[in-house]
Amino acid sequence: MLQSPDSTPVTQALDALGVQYRFFRHPGMVHSLEQAAMERGQRPEQIIRSILFRLGADEYIMVLVAGSRQVDWPSIRRFLGVSRMSMATEAEVIEVTGYPLGAVSPFGLPQPLKILADSSIFAEEEVSIGSGIRYSTVILRQEDLRRALGEIEEVDFSYLKETGE
Repeated sequence: MLQSPDSTPVTQALDALGVQYRFFRHPGMVHSLEQAAMERGQRPEQIIRSILFRLGADEYIMVLVAGSRQVDWPSIRRFLGVSRMSMATEAEVIEVTGYPLGAVSPFGLPQPLKILADSSIFAEEEVSIGSGIRYSTVILRQEDLRRALGEIEEVDFSYLKETGE
């Protein structure tokens, strides 16, 4: 069977789950969250970032957070019961997720990975998340995202940098 040029492990995983989405390809390079949101017809808080953290040797966790919200590292460390963690390097992100930076998603991963969802990702009716291919995304309804994520730990450990919340 011939695959669509927009077929990625992310879209294949969503298709297998019967989740409806729209595949969106940006017209060129994306340089900021604001540019990505504008081209998608969204606000920055509708974009979900998938951030990979390294907890130890070969131990990783993915955190999903909305828009420009910042992850509160001490809160995550407390929640996980770890004293140290770091952001994964670009090479680690590719190795663990199979996706390049800017295209990471919790769907279609080559191996199971613990995923934490900041409550901010469920605040918007429509959201977009990495498609597995740079400069593209999948856009879906929040309830479809929740269904696709399945049993996931939802926590509140982000803040808005500009307001200091």
